[in-house]
Amino acid sequence: MQKELVLWYEENKRDFPWRKDNDPYHVWISEIMLQQTTTDAVIPYYNRFIETYKDIRSLSLASLDDVYKLWEGLGYYRRAKHILETAKIIVEKYNGEFPDDYNEILSLKGIGTYTAGAISSISFLKPIPAVDGNVLRIISRYEMIKDNIALASTQKQINESVLKYLKDINPSSFNQGLMDLGATIC
Repeated sequence: MQKELVLWYEENKRDFPWRKDNDPYHVWISEIMLQQTTTDAVIPYYNRFIETYKDIRSLSLASLDDVYKLWEGLGYYRRAKHILETAKIIVEKYNGEFPDDYNEILSLKGIGTYTAGAISSISFLKPIPAVDGNVLRIISRYEMIKDNIALASTQKQINESVLKYLKDINPSSFNQGLMDLGATIC
């Protein structure tokens, strides 16, 4: 299944500006913007944001009002506040370099397990699951799990399954393949 999914992804992956490279800054900003927002709605916001703040250092120097201004229309403004706070932390604690350790990424403001997994696997090629609602549905169907995917125990079981699937496969392509499969087919 893993190899077939990666091949499918390589042939069918959706074209997004944040997929032009594997820069953790780009992955991070896109993943935060994509929370509770459609990809089509995010694209112009993402492009404006990256044009304005080309890297973590330039973002860390921004005012909250300026970040909010770019965020207008995306909603959930706490995400924008967390992005600015995290940029400042990365500059102060990591000398402006995005940390490549999953637990350090997870410790940053506004970053949960899914986003930390996405950044770790896409940017640093670490075999770490990025399990969101779509992935929960895909894996539960694939493994014929009948338990409610909203239960913590089911989510843990699915996370462990994805971790097994990540062995000996490109974690970036596998996780993004699951994301695209969930978004386009499920």
